Amino acid sequence: MTKTGISLITVFILFSSAILLLFIFLLVNSSGKPGLFLGEKKNILTNSISEKGFIEINGWKSGFFIKGENINNPVLLYLHGGMPDYFLTQDFPTGLDEIFTVVWWDQRGAGLSFNAQLDRNIVSIDTLVEDTREITKYLSKRFSQDKIYLMAHSGGTFPGVKVIEKYPDLYHAYIGVAQISYQKLSEKKACDYITERYRNDKKKKKIYNDLINNPVIMTEPIPSEYTRIRDYAMHDLGIGTMHSMRNVITGIFIPSLLFREYSITEKINLWKGKAGSGISIIWDEIISHDLSRENTEFKVPVYFLHGKYDYTCSYELVREYFDKISAPAKGFYSFNNSAHSPIFEEPEECVRIIKEDILGRQAAF
Repeated sequence: MTKTGISLITVFILFSSAILLLFIFLLVNSSGKPGLFLGEKKNILTNSISEKGFIEINGWKSGFFIKGENINNPVLLYLHGGMPDYFLTQDFPTGLDEIFTVVWWDQRGAGLSFNAQLDRNIVSIDTLVEDTREITKYLSKRFSQDKIYLMAHSGGTFPGVKVIEKYPDLYHAYIGVAQISYQKLSEKKACDYITERYRNDKKKKKIYNDLINNPVIMTEPIPSEYTRIRDYAMHDLGIGTMHSMRNVITGIFIPSLLFREYSITEKINLWKGKAGSGISIIWDEIISHDLSRENTEFKVPVYFLHGKYDYTCSYELVREYFDKISAPAKGFYSFNNSAHSPIFEEPEECVRIIKEDILGRQAAF
């Protein structure tokens, strides 16, 4: 046998071994079972809940995680944005489960709720609102609470404000994290900011030229060239998912693969559903709405938590939106070391604000 033949066989064996080891590694880190809340003696906390569950909502199988140290705490329903982000809690615990029974719900078509047969034509803003209403009713009945708290993040904040406007009696309060205001204008501001930052950067000359040639213009559709480089540029500049996160692959994709509470199939579905979730399907419709002209009068308290470095959902625009809102109580909280995800970036400060200013204030209602 020739040296070349031996070399090719060796390469094949090494490659196959690497693939096998990777699969075993992923399998070990994909139990699909939610982690338990343990005390100092490794005993399960008596009143805690750690559950992965599924129910039918408006004809579709819908999945969620429920996590809480004390089942008697108030219930918090979390609406994710373009894709479920519960997997980030493995590396960035929020502490929300210390003060709430938190329901990390994967919305229609996303993550645990992925369905390859989902008809994109039946998904609308009203669909997302009614799905949220149904799971809210389920949670209120299950935990014997007349009302629950609603927290939404990024794209989830759009149906979030629509829900509390239409069904205020279901909620104690609404907490918008990286709240959407007028997303089309937010994208323009982000494009302008990235272009300016890259103007004199020789290493980013191609990206700069692409942005110059494909700018976001309010009267035209968002250019695909801008969309193609948007996430890279935002993370490169610290204005994306997290201020300290510089890469989508190492910051999001790999952590999703290493998340132990998803099975391997669920991890695959997480990414298959990214483009097919309800939020993603109607995204082009969402970005055309200016909530500061549509949803400003609320019958429930409204609170916004927003990172100062956030250009995914413009900090400047949401401040303007907040000033136009009328509600029984409202609060705007800025996070100086955060971009798009203060609940993951500055969790201790978030919990402190919620405990002292939101739950404390709600006691008066």
